[in-house]
Amino acid sequence: MSSAKVHPKNKMDTVVDVPFRLLNRKAHINSIESYRAMHTRSIKDPEKFWGEVASEFYWNISWKRVLSYNFNVRNGPIFIKWFEGGKTNICYNALDRHIQEGKGERVVFYFEGNEPNTFTSYTYRLLLQKVCKFSNALLKIGVKKGDRVIIYMPMIIELIIAVLGCARIGAVHSVVFGGFSSEALAIRIVDAGAECIITADGILRGPKQIPLIPIVQKAIGICKDNNLVVSKVILKNWVGFKAEDEKFISWDNLVDTCKSECSVEWLDSEDPLFLLYTSGSTGTPKGVLHSIAGYMVYASLTHRYAFDYHEGDVFWCTADIGWITGHTYTIYGPLLNGATSILFEGIPTYPDGGRFWSICEKYAVTQFYTAPTAIRSLMGLDSHFLEKHDLSSLRVLGTVGESINSEAWLWYYKAVGKQKCAVVDTYWQTETGGLMVSPLPGAAPAKPGSCALPFFGVQVQVLNPDGTPAAAGQEGCIVFDRPWPGIMRTIFKDHNRFEKSYFSVFPGHYTAGDSGFFDEDGYLWVVGRIDDVMSVSGHRIGASEVENAIALNKDIAEVAAVGIDHEVKGQSIWVFCVLRPQGTLNEELTNDLKLKVRQQVGAFATPERIVVVESLPKTRSGKIMRRLLRDIFSRVKKQKLGDCSTVSEPQVIKNLVKQAMTLQL
Repeated sequence: MSSAKVHPKNKMDTVVDVPFRLLNRKAHINSIESYRAMHTRSIKDPEKFWGEVASEFYWNISWKRVLSYNFNVRNGPIFIKWFEGGKTNICYNALDRHIQEGKGERVVFYFEGNEPNTFTSYTYRLLLQKVCKFSNALLKIGVKKGDRVIIYMPMIIELIIAVLGCARIGAVHSVVFGGFSSEALAIRIVDAGAECIITADGILRGPKQIPLIPIVQKAIGICKDNNLVVSKVILKNWVGFKAEDEKFISWDNLVDTCKSECSVEWLDSEDPLFLLYTSGSTGTPKGVLHSIAGYMVYASLTHRYAFDYHEGDVFWCTADIGWITGHTYTIYGPLLNGATSILFEGIPTYPDGGRFWSICEKYAVTQFYTAPTAIRSLMGLDSHFLEKHDLSSLRVLGTVGESINSEAWLWYYKAVGKQKCAVVDTYWQTETGGLMVSPLPGAAPAKPGSCALPFFGVQVQVLNPDGTPAAAGQEGCIVFDRPWPGIMRTIFKDHNRFEKSYFSVFPGHYTAGDSGFFDEDGYLWVVGRIDDVMSVSGHRIGASEVENAIALNKDIAEVAAVGIDHEVKGQSIWVFCVLRPQGTLNEELTNDLKLKVRQQVGAFATPERIVVVESLPKTRSGKIMRRLLRDIFSRVKKQKLGDCSTVSEPQVIKNLVKQAMTLQL
């Protein structure tokens, strides 16, 4: 990074404390003093702190050592080990343990299908029986401990059964989002070396029926061309498409013949639990590997405290299980705490824009966790979709995926939460396993746009390029000084890339790849990915700063700002906007957008170009892929666009390339 950016104090003045005062009487952490005391204890004596948390779970063999690690590449290979010598099983702790405590008839999931008239519920006892039958089915076809299993399914209960079924017998699950192409699926199968795929015949997304069978068949062919034979494919018939391929084994025929009891495979604490592939800047997805015990402990504690979960609550994380948020806060975190959750197959705007809110009302949801992208999309809809529903059960509103701009935060707080809910803006990554920085309901006031304070066991810093701590308000690189239980252990089959990507920039620290700053109260503000930071005439400008300013205009639905190479300035700022239905790009709108940036950020950040697009390129989890905008519209012709496998709508890329060709670049 070049010269540091200093953020003015007046951008951090808005404080919201009403919901914290309302909640803190029953909150797990009910004051800032309680938070600071507990956080200090977790940093000064992590062995005792995490040992106490881990003792809540069942261990077949207790651990001998809580933590050993090396975060400094200069001292040898990077390694992280939690609860060495222990043996446990995360499926047992998520299901069997609760049943033995008399909670077998508690609802674990309310399933809400794509169509509003499709719904059911599952108890902990019923889910365990289904998981055991599926574990036995896996064993029957030859899947064993350590085998990698690809799961490519819609958001139905069988997806969760498949995940837990693998975990029960020690197979390593790797969930691939059900919207990926054949090529993207094949890349992940080959890298994982998986010979077993669990899939469904199709996916229901709003009015669309999307067949998965042809995608899987083509992916298997690509795998064969890469010397990997996929010998086992379990197919759940869901939508009604028929499979002609004899390789496909019927889920129902296979599972129905299996017993509803299956013994647990007791696994070492550091045995692998799952692989999850995330987009890499090199063009090759990274296989992020998480192990069992540390992830289990961290998923449970972050779910309990960050969302202030109490027995009797109904928790809903809207994230797809194909992403880390769905792993940690749809499956593992809630189940480890014995929670009741929502599993939703559909999309937020089908059959109308009030679907999310109708589900919240129907099941009296108490905690609602979704992405800023969804929030901003719902903001633009007619208010009656929201206002006709009773959302009085809500207590905590969460956001995840990327930084949320203050306008969307305040709408979420006022329109959805009626100024009575805590808004939990969580910062974390696939690699971290669970949230890292977040407000805790009842502990401290929130600041719209800030993810607030580090979670227990997390020691975060913002560093200057020379490795010294940045002053308050001064932007730098976000790093973490020590391991937490949920941290990834390696990149599958590429530990060198793991060390280079996360530990080589600042030896002794895990580098998140994000830039941010602390304010005078110690609250963390995430500016964006380091490669999303623009450098204009020596000024470092975060994409989110420009985007937040642009989003103040009522005609803007979505926005992305990127730096495009400039002969004089180094980079110039280009802004890509999706307009609301009433919006029209004209001189008046262009001038207003530039004025807002000048007012909110400074004249040096004035966009050189404002481009209206039909859609922005996004990952399947809703993150805007700014690097693709930068590559497509750069004056320097790119031979390749890098990794496009996580783009949710490939047609968007084609449309943008066509649009770029018509501009004077």
